[in-house]
This record gives sequence, C-alpha cells and structure tokens, in this order.
Amino acid sequence: MGVLADSVLTAKGQAIGVMPRPLVEKEIAHSGLTKLHVVESMHERKALMANLADGFVLLPGGFGSWEEFCEVVTWAQLGIHQKPCGVLNVAGYYDALLALSSHAVAEGFVRTAHREMVIVEEDAETLLSRLRSAPAVSEIKWANTSEI
Repeated sequence: MGVLADSVLTAKGQAIGVMPRPLVEKEIAHSGLTKLHVVESMHERKALMANLADGFVLLPGGFGSWEEFCEVVTWAQLGIHQKPCGVLNVAGYYDALLALSSHAVAEGFVRTAHREMVIVEEDAETLLSRLRSAPAVSEIKWANTSEI
C-alpha cells in the first residue's frame, strides 16, 4: 500500500490512509499521506474506508485485501451501498478467484447478477473508466420464503 500511496502522491493526487492506532504506534503508518485517519480497530477502519470511498478496487494482494474486498462486495449485494466494485487482474493474478466465483454461480451460491456486478479488467485505466460508468446494483439479495 505504501508503494501505491507514493505513486499517487508523485502524480500529485491525494493519498488518504485509515489505520488502527496500534499499527500507527508501531510506526507502520505512511508519514507522507495527504491525510491519515487513526481509528481504534480494524472494524472501524473498514467502515470509515467504505464511507470515504467512491468505489472499490481489488489489487493483487493477500488475505487482508481479499477479505476487505469480499466484504464490500457483500455489502453491495445486500444493498448497503451502491458503489462500484472492480478487480484489477494483473497478469491473471486473480484468475483462480474469478473461477471460484463463477463456480459459486454454477453451484447456486451466488446470483449471476451479483457476480456480474464485479467489474474485472487487466488494465487500470480501463477498469477505472468502467467503474465510473458502472450501473448501480440492480438486484439486492434478501432471502424470502421462495429461496429457502
């Protein structure tokens, strides 16, 4: 995330961070951010990031990145927000994850509309362009008696 923040700052953009106090106290925080919000927990961090964001992009990463992205996709699926969600699939990094999501659709665990709301591109500019024009989620997931 530091490399990404540095790239944004070098391009004269704004890099806003949200970090739990214990990590800030361990001096893990980026010292040159445009703004750093210090919160008390990871739950507060995710809630504030979601509130501040115009949309969500999953970059190549590990468990934390996957978990946070899956949570915001779930929130969109449930109608908690109407912000676009995208995956930057650099060099096929997320091919396996995308195959798993397609498998979940085939097995009936994920609706096609919810899988399709996640925009996937290999090129960052193309992904950002598609996110800017993405329609709002049209199908909200609420269980009813016909689905149980």
